[in-house]
Amino acid sequence: MTRHTPPPPSTGCRNAPVLKQRGQHEVFCGLTGIIWLHRKMQDAFFLVVGSRTCAHLLQSAAGVMIFAEPRFGTAILEETDLAGLADAQDELEREVDRLLSRRSDIRQLFLVGSCPSEVIKLDLARAAERLTMKYAPRVRVLNYSGSGIETTFTEGEDACLASMVPALPETDKRQLMLVGALPDVVEDQALDLLAQMGIDDITVLPARHADTEVAVGPNTVFALTQPFLGGTHAALERRGARHLPAPFPFGEEGTTAWLQTVAREFGVDQARFGAVTDAPRARARKAVAKATETLNGKSVFFFPDSQMEIPLARFLTRECGMEAIEVGTPFLHRAVVGPELDLLAEGPQLSEGQDVDLQLERCRAAQPDLTVCGLGLANPLEAEGLTTKWAIELVFTPVHFYEQAGDLAGLFSRPVRRREALKLGATA
Repeated sequence: MTRHTPPPPSTGCRNAPVLKQRGQHEVFCGLTGIIWLHRKMQDAFFLVVGSRTCAHLLQSAAGVMIFAEPRFGTAILEETDLAGLADAQDELEREVDRLLSRRSDIRQLFLVGSCPSEVIKLDLARAAERLTMKYAPRVRVLNYSGSGIETTFTEGEDACLASMVPALPETDKRQLMLVGALPDVVEDQALDLLAQMGIDDITVLPARHADTEVAVGPNTVFALTQPFLGGTHAALERRGARHLPAPFPFGEEGTTAWLQTVAREFGVDQARFGAVTDAPRARARKAVAKATETLNGKSVFFFPDSQMEIPLARFLTRECGMEAIEVGTPFLHRAVVGPELDLLAEGPQLSEGQDVDLQLERCRAAQPDLTVCGLGLANPLEAEGLTTKWAIELVFTPVHFYEQAGDLAGLFSRPVRRREALKLGATA
């Protein structure tokens, strides 16, 4: 097949110097991950052990209608709990008893730690063990931390999936595991492409239903679909599974490279691979080309927010013709994003961690055409005349694999077009 993307750079960024800063951070709460996880795992419930602030955050982020009964909630820690005047373990058990007696559809219950529960050292791991013994086999109870004290918001999903891995049954079966929460329609597209290649021994973490058989063992190979799953990656390797390092399935190039890595592992010949991917690749290139008309030659600056920054920088520079000035990421996990760094040409400043004041100074000095950042920085930067894209929107929107490549590019081209339209309107 004719190559439509640039060849890999002679020298990528895998060994490029990384600016590491540890100052004031601009972070968003890890509880946010519940908003997409509760939609994915259809018989799970996420019980946040936290404050009224946690409850308000989840209600605001989810936009819950008054007619809906969502599969998440908050066990409120009152003043007596925080002061140590009540037995929070007993109160939590009573709350779980009430929840499970009312909601017979729950098959998997996550006790999610928050800043308040961690400050008072509430032992949710012990509570999860005790409640599992009480409610097994009907309900499995697990726990993880969604605290936003020193984390980035996507770590909530990573912590959730990592908490599931030790409880997975053992298997010796040769299988592929897809790891990462994707919208159902996107997951179905990926599974269909792999099935057309003859790869059908596939399991998915997280599964949509708790009774779906998901096992792991020494003959399991796993492919990450999200770049922020460093903890889950480590947990699976501890269970004996082997990681397939690959670029992430963002855009035509990333999707093809990700699929090619899996195809090589399972012995799919190139003719069959081309027969399966040629048509969707052409559709993806055509869809991305519409946004490229706006983005080509423009500059982009990434603040560290979602851990998706390096794959997105690769996509924007290689498929959309943009120039990356700085690519900041909360954590640079080379075992996870190494193949992306190989494709990202030298030039941008790579930075890990954050001193937000210093990074703001660099951004203002660079005056990029587009700044990708968190909500807390976007409005002030817009007021200063910079064009921004909310990083969190990239997690809530379906952006993986071929059929979503145009949507991914459009998320970046729309704010640039909006700014250009506003300039034209102001001079008219």
